[in-house]
Amino acid sequence: MILIMLGAQGTGKGTVAGLVSKETGLPQISTGDIFRKKISEKTPLGIEADKYISKGDLVPDEVTVPMVEERLSWEDAKNGVILDGFPRTIEQAEKLDEILSKNGNKVDLVINLVTPREELIDRMLTRRVCTNQKCKTTYNIKLNPPIQEGICDKCGAPLKQREDDSDSEAINRRLEIYEEKTSPLVQYYDKKGVLRTETVSLSINRMGKNVAEDIINLLNEIN
Repeated sequence: MILIMLGAQGTGKGTVAGLVSKETGLPQISTGDIFRKKISEKTPLGIEADKYISKGDLVPDEVTVPMVEERLSWEDAKNGVILDGFPRTIEQAEKLDEILSKNGNKVDLVINLVTPREELIDRMLTRRVCTNQKCKTTYNIKLNPPIQEGICDKCGAPLKQREDDSDSEAINRRLEIYEEKTSPLVQYYDKKGVLRTETVSLSINRMGKNVAEDIINLLNEIN
């Protein structure tokens, strides 16, 4: 089962993917998490990726695609994966199709998450993440704050704000790039008949947990 999570930054792709991963056992592959880990470790890949991420730009395909292809070759991915943050362009989607076809696989389901823009900006500005790379739990100081301010409920590690979440100009730049580069993927996968759109918004009291439950039920039907 190859599941892709689409949606602009702040829609809760990572949270939904994590809930589905926990329930199904499919590994969650987040390109953002991989890049942030490399950046914190100051690896050559991290240094290169940070040149783009810090400005709200997409990391070039020649960096991203080989990294994803290598991750898909791991043993834990043999029965399927949940891709979170990849593909982000039509070109990446086409390359992913080529990578999967080598092993007789294909994209089975694409979940497109949508949230009002003003809500997205507020979510990112108020988002905090666990600094423990083995935990990486995400909080929102308005919607789901930790019990103790600045401390992860699950592992006790400090929480921090991502650098690309602290600059409203960079956030707007990321949303603009999403509309320009990534939203065409909605049409791409709709034509393939594998797309399902879900709204995640406080205004209609429908959050990531509700969406995750629907996805799990849908996967059970497919299987």
